[in-house]
Amino acid sequence: MTNDFEILKRLYKDYTKRYVKKIALSVFFTILLAGSTSSVAYLLDPAIKQLFIEQKKNLILVIPILIVLAFAVKAASLYIAKVIMIGVAADVTKDIQFDVFSSILNADTKLIENKHSGYFISNISNDVGMITNLVSTVILNFFKDSLTLIGLLSVMFYQNWKLSLFAIIMIPIASVAAKSLGKRIGKVTNEQMKKAGRLNSYLMEILKNHKLSKIFQREDYEHERANRLIEDLKKTSQKISVVFIRPSPIMELLTGIMIALLIYISADLISKEELEVSNFFSFLAAMMLAYQPVRSLATLNIAIQQGLEGAKSVLPLIDHVPEVQDKKDPKDLAVDKGEINFEKVNFKYIKDGSRILNSVNLIIPGQKMTALVGHSGAGKSTVLNLIPRFYDVDSGDIKIDKQSIYDSSIFSLRKNISLVSQDTTLFDDTIFNNIAYANLNASMTDVKDAAKYSFASEFIEKLPDKYDTLIGENGVRLSGGEKQRLSIARAILKKSPIILLDEATSSLDAETENKIQKAISFLTKGRTTIVIAHRLSTILNSDVIYVIDKGQVIDHGKHDELLKSSETYKNFYDKQLRKS
Repeated sequence: MTNDFEILKRLYKDYTKRYVKKIALSVFFTILLAGSTSSVAYLLDPAIKQLFIEQKKNLILVIPILIVLAFAVKAASLYIAKVIMIGVAADVTKDIQFDVFSSILNADTKLIENKHSGYFISNISNDVGMITNLVSTVILNFFKDSLTLIGLLSVMFYQNWKLSLFAIIMIPIASVAAKSLGKRIGKVTNEQMKKAGRLNSYLMEILKNHKLSKIFQREDYEHERANRLIEDLKKTSQKISVVFIRPSPIMELLTGIMIALLIYISADLISKEELEVSNFFSFLAAMMLAYQPVRSLATLNIAIQQGLEGAKSVLPLIDHVPEVQDKKDPKDLAVDKGEINFEKVNFKYIKDGSRILNSVNLIIPGQKMTALVGHSGAGKSTVLNLIPRFYDVDSGDIKIDKQSIYDSSIFSLRKNISLVSQDTTLFDDTIFNNIAYANLNASMTDVKDAAKYSFASEFIEKLPDKYDTLIGENGVRLSGGEKQRLSIARAILKKSPIILLDEATSSLDAETENKIQKAISFLTKGRTTIVIAHRLSTILNSDVIYVIDKGQVIDHGKHDELLKSSETYKNFYDKQLRKS
C-alpha cells in the first residue's frame, strides 16, 4: 500500500472486479439518465420557439408528452442504477467484512491482545463503510454526473458555443477547490476513525464493568469520560460535515455570477440577432441542470479520500500474516501416550522485552497429571499458552511423543488439546450450543453425557428451557460454578488426550467445589494433564509438581518431597495453599 493509486488498484482487483458486469449495467442506465436529462434541457428550445412564439398547435401535445417521457426515463434510470449499485455496495461490504473477520479469526493471539476489541469493531463497521462508499457510491456518482455533465455541455454548445465557453470556466475552479478540500478531509477522516475506535472501546469496557462503576459510585466520573469522548468525536464529525458543505457556497456564488453575466451577454447577443430567445432558455436550463453534477463531482474527491483512509486502516489488517503458522508440508501429530517435553525453551512476549521463560526444561509424563506452581507472574500461564501454539518459542523446542509441535500442523496439534481456563469463556447462545462448540456434530445424547459427567446436568435440568436456555453474554445468567461446569463439559465432549487446566481461583461453596473436583477428575482420568494449581487437593493428587519462579524451573517432584527439598515450594505452600 505505497500510494493511493495502488490502494485503488487493490480495491478494484479484490472487491470490485467481480461485480464489473453489474456496474456496467448500472453505467448503461446512467447513460440513459444523462441522455434524458439533456433532452429535457434541449426540448425547451422547440417548446418556447414552436409553441409560444410560432404557436404551432400540431405540437401542443407532442412536446409536453416528450418532456414527460424524458422525465420518466430519467426517474426510472436513476432508480434502477441506484438499486444495482446498492446491491453491489452490500456485496462489497459483505466481502470486505468477511475478509476482516477471517483475518481476525486467523490472527495471532499477540495481535488480538495488543489491540482493543473496540478498534476491531470500528474497522468492521465504520472503516469498511467508508471503503464501500468509495467502490460503489463514488463509482455511480462519477459515471452519472460525468455523463450527465457531458450531455448538458453538448446541449449548451449546440445552442451557443460562445456562451458555453464562458460557462465552463466554473468547472476548473470547482476542481481546484475540490482538490484542496480532499487533502483536508483525509486528515480529519483519519482522526475520526481513531476517535470512533476509542469510543467503541470505552463503550465495551463500560458494558463489561457496569457493576464496578455502580459499586464504586463512579457514574459521575464515567459521565465525564463519556462526554469527553463523545464531544471529541462530535467535533471531528462536525469538521467533516463542514468540509463537505464548503463547496456549496462557492458553487452558489459562482453560479449566481455566471447567470448574471450570461444574462447580460445573452441580452446583447439577442439584440444583435446572434441568439434566439428559445436558444437562450434551452441553454440556461442546461446550465442550471449542470450545476448539480458539477457540485457533486466537486465533492467526489472528498468521498475518495475518506474511502482511501478507511482502506489504509482495514487492508493492513486483512493482509496481516500470522507469525504462528504451519511449516511447508507439516505432518499430522500422532498422539500415543501424550508425553510433553520442553527442551531449553526461551520466550518473551515483547521482542525487546525481558524473558518470561528462560531455558525451561520440562518432562510431562503421558496420561498423568502434572501441576505447575509458583507465584503470580512466574511463567506458568505462558507454559500452557506455548503448548497449543498460541505463541511460538523464541528458541528451544516442544515435543509431544517425541514429535516437534513445530513440524506438526496446527490443526492436528490443537485437535488433541482441550483448554479449561480460570476465565471461563461462553457464548451468548444456548447451553447445548455452548457445550457442542467442542464438537459441532455432537448429538443431544453426547451433550447430555458430557453435562452429566461434569455435574452440569443437575442445574440444567432445573431450567425451564433446559439445554435450549440462552445464558446471556459470557454466561451472565449463570453462577461462577455453573459456568465452570459448562466449560468442563465442553472439554469432556472434545475427548482430547491432552488437557490444559488453569484452575479458577474464585472461592466456591463446599458442595460446588466438590462437584467441580469430581468433574475435573473425570475429565483428566487417563489423559495428559497440565494444571496451574491453586487448590491443595489438586496439588496432592498430581503425579509430578514443577516449581516455577521468575521464568525458570527451580525444582520438581511430589508434594512431600518438595516440602523437604524446596524452600520456594514450602513458602508457597505455607502462604497460599494452607489458606484454601
